[in-house]
Amino acid sequence: MSSLVISAWSAISPYGVGNEPLRDGLAEGRDALAPLDRDTYEVPFRQAALVPDFTAAKYVGKKGTRTMDRVTALAVTAVGGLVGAVAGELAARPEQTALVLGTGSGSVQSIMDFTRDSLSGERPYHVEPARFPNTVMNRAAGQSAIWHRIKGPNTTVAGGSLTGLLALSYARRLHRGGHCTRVLCGAAEEFSTQRAWLEWHGRAEEERATPLGEGAAVFLVEPAEDAAAAGRTALARIAATRFRAYQGADEARAALTACVRGALDTAGAAARDIRFVAPLGGGGKLAAEEEQAVTDALPGAHPQWIRLREHVGDTSAAATALQLAAVLARAGERGLGPGEAALVTGIERDGQVGCAVLVGG
Repeated sequence: MSSLVISAWSAISPYGVGNEPLRDGLAEGRDALAPLDRDTYEVPFRQAALVPDFTAAKYVGKKGTRTMDRVTALAVTAVGGLVGAVAGELAARPEQTALVLGTGSGSVQSIMDFTRDSLSGERPYHVEPARFPNTVMNRAAGQSAIWHRIKGPNTTVAGGSLTGLLALSYARRLHRGGHCTRVLCGAAEEFSTQRAWLEWHGRAEEERATPLGEGAAVFLVEPAEDAAAAGRTALARIAATRFRAYQGADEARAALTACVRGALDTAGAAARDIRFVAPLGGGGKLAAEEEQAVTDALPGAHPQWIRLREHVGDTSAAATALQLAAVLARAGERGLGPGEAALVTGIERDGQVGCAVLVGG
C-alpha cells in the first residue's frame, strides 16, 4: 500500500492569513494575544488571539458571503489556499478529491443566535431563513466544497481539541478504502462571544486563565508517487495516528505514554528520531501530564518543543491541526529530512488522548 504524505498545507492563525505569518510568528516566538474590545465582546476573557482583520468579504469575496459565518469563512479561505496546488486534478476529476474538515460544533454563535431569534421574535418562524444553514455542523465543509468545486466525499469530524488528529486519521481510512485519490484534510474554529461563555462555564477554575484563539489549517494528503508525479514535495509521511481513552485525570499520563509508544512502533521510528514535539498543552494539570507522558515515551531524546498554545491561546477544534501546521512551518520548505520524525500530541479533558507521528525522507 502506498505511503500517504502531506505535500502542501494552508494555515490561518492569529498571526495572520497564510503560511508565512505562522512561520514568522513561530520563528520570533511572538505572542498573538491582544486585549479584547470590551464594547464589542462582552465576555469573561480579557485577551484573545483573533485572526487580524479577517472578514468573509475581504478573503472570500463580497458576492454570496453576506450570511456566511466566521468559521465557514475561515474554512473556505484555508481550503482555498490549497486549491491552487491541485488545480489540474480538480479540473480533470473533481470527484476524486475528498474534503475532511474538523469543527467544534460548527458555529456556536450561529446556532445560538438563530435559536434566540426563534424565541424572541413576534412569531417563532420570523427568522432569516438564509441563516439557517449556518446552524448545521457540516456547513463549513459543505461550503468549502461548493466554493472550490470539490466533488469527492465530504466529511465533518468533531472531537474536541483532538479534532485535527481525528480528521487526519479519518482521511487515511477514507483513502485506504478507495473512496478518493487525495484528501484535503484539516480543522477550523472561530472566536465568538457565545463560544467564550460556553468555554468559561465548561472549564475548571484553574483552566480559565487561558485565553481563546481561533484559526484553521488544511493539508493536502496524497500518495507519495502522486506527489512526485505532480512535482510536489513530500513534506512528511503520515506514519501513524493513535488514540486511547482514559477514565480519570490520574490515568491521562499513562494513556498518552502508551499511545505514543504504540504510534512509534507502528511508524518504525525510534525516540532519538523525533526532531519536533508539538503538544496540545491543555489547561490546568493536563499540560504537565502531557509533557511528562511524552518524556516517558521518548527516553534519551532531545526534541525541539513547539508550544503553540502559549502564543495563540486555546484554539479548541483547530488546535491539533494548527500544531501540525506549526511542525511543518518549523521544518521548512523541504519538510522533514531523512531519518527525522515529528510528534503531535494531545490530551482532551473529556477522556481521550491522541497522537500522530510524521517522518521524513
